Amino acid sequence: MDTVCHKNSRARCGAAYVTLASLLALSGCAAVKVKLGMRVYLAKVQVTSMTASLPNGPAIAPGEKSPVMVQFTEPDGTILLTEGKGKGKVMWQDLTVTPTVVTANNKGVVTLAHDPRVSDGKTAHVTITVPSHPDLKADLDIPITYDYNFVSNFSGARGSDGSNGSDGMAGSSGNMGSTDPNNPSPGGDGGNGTNGGDGGDGGNGGNAPPVQVRVTLRTGAQLLLQASVAAAGKTRLYLIDPRGGALTVTADGGPGGSGGRGGRGGAGGSGGIGTPNGNNGMAGSDGRNGFDGSPGRGGSITVTYDPQVKPYLNIIHLSNKGGPTPVFDEAPVAPLW
Repeated sequence: MDTVCHKNSRARCGAAYVTLASLLALSGCAAVKVKLGMRVYLAKVQVTSMTASLPNGPAIAPGEKSPVMVQFTEPDGTILLTEGKGKGKVMWQDLTVTPTVVTANNKGVVTLAHDPRVSDGKTAHVTITVPSHPDLKADLDIPITYDYNFVSNFSGARGSDGSNGSDGMAGSSGNMGSTDPNNPSPGGDGGNGTNGGDGGDGGNGGNAPPVQVRVTLRTGAQLLLQASVAAAGKTRLYLIDPRGGALTVTADGGPGGSGGRGGRGGAGGSGGIGTPNGNNGMAGSDGRNGFDGSPGRGGSITVTYDPQVKPYLNIIHLSNKGGPTPVFDEAPVAPLW
């Protein structure tokens, strides 16, 4: 028996250790991941070369994020990849990333600003160095693309959901009577359950603001559309390649919130046992479900486009559910920046 118990204890300890190790690995502790063979310290590895790439594609669009992957080669030809998108063992904390035009976080992901003026006419670039291997460096140019489906959303906010009604309380059980044939007495009646509370009504969706869109053509080495979308005191700018890109402007009314659920009526209490038995109490009524909120109104959308843009209007997509029909005005539009 002692031997069996000892074996069971070891099994439990082993399972606990595996669970603990898994939790520590998931917590992101670098030392634990290295101990478990999930990661390596680059300072303790011999590497002869390194290259960087964008696994999601060679270019990046304004407002987009893109992971970077770095590949290292050991003297025997073994390949090591970075963690994250590379799903490798090399930790980004062992590398230094110096970005130009784009920004980079500590997980090897670069981001290009939404505002196209930041990157217009430029090429993004990252330089990656290894403090523990000062002889290694990887440079990566990241072209800017405007062949992208941009979205400018000024839709109204969703209404708040109604609160659920409280459940009713169950009725109390009836008092016990007596079933003694020599001294019978009736059982008490059970108490009635209370009614459930009504669910709260959902809030109405928010109205979308009026939206002004201006579009002009920019000629040059690459034909692009310049667009501005202005609403609610904000202006967003876009550069769009009409040969594959698009701009969707959304000013839908916000959806109404869902009504809250009515509370359940409380159960009636059981009649007490006796001669005769007491009557069961009546169950309370369920509360009414709340009504859904009404959707908000869509905002008006006015598109003012330069005559040169007319052949490319098919790449401008508009949505303003619950609002008036969008208006297109053809008029000269000067360069937007």
